[in-house]
Amino acid sequence: MDLQGVGAIVTGGASGLGAATAEMLARGGAKVTIFDLNVDQGNAKAAELGGHFVRVDVADEANVQSAIEEAEARHGVARVLVNCAGIATAEKIIDRDGKPLPLDRFARVVAINLTGTFNVLSKMAARLHGAEPIGPDGERGVIINTASVAAYEGQVGQPAYGASKGGVMALTLPAARELARWNIRVVTIAPGIFWTPMMAGLPQDAQDSLGRQIPFPSRLGRPEEYAMLAESIIANPMLNGETIRLDGAIRMAPR
Repeated sequence: MDLQGVGAIVTGGASGLGAATAEMLARGGAKVTIFDLNVDQGNAKAAELGGHFVRVDVADEANVQSAIEEAEARHGVARVLVNCAGIATAEKIIDRDGKPLPLDRFARVVAINLTGTFNVLSKMAARLHGAEPIGPDGERGVIINTASVAAYEGQVGQPAYGASKGGVMALTLPAARELARWNIRVVTIAPGIFWTPMMAGLPQDAQDSLGRQIPFPSRLGRPEEYAMLAESIIANPMLNGETIRLDGAIRMAPR
């Protein structure tokens, strides 16, 4: 798909992987709307890109519906959705005293990472299915979701995160098969250890130690490298129904 002049939505687009993706889309000529909870960062990034910002809780059905309608009123039917919104937690199933993880804390991660992804995906698909086909293949749109290598090798302390990202991965193929009827592609990226604002809070030696765990290149992944893969997915019409690892060949240890 040619990005020039098309509407695009990035959830979690105020920082990290989402911000780099929003920048890539804007450079390609897309009209970008950022969905995020961080109003200050979201507005600043949208202004920088000449785009639009909407404060969105991806787990809120009405909020997402109205936000997509607002993006459409501003930029036309969005042809590209990149779901980067998510949270990461480190909590065990039972603590050292044998107390179980409170269900509401598990459910919150699943609600944002998995249910939130489906919420935006489904609302986007509903807007796309009646859109005019474009390009030589009659494509209507591309939806890119974000899983994690934790979907494959979840570590101790990642039951909620691993389960939520595994769900995103499992959603990919049935969504792609169903939406193929309307020429809408669905692809998921599963990043490894990437630099994000969350990582920025770690000491430099801790960041370096994490980077050395990656076979090659032995460093943290860069947000713009995630954006590069998203750009390739958008451009290549044969990429569909797949989860692509982006991890420098790392396979996560149990801890």
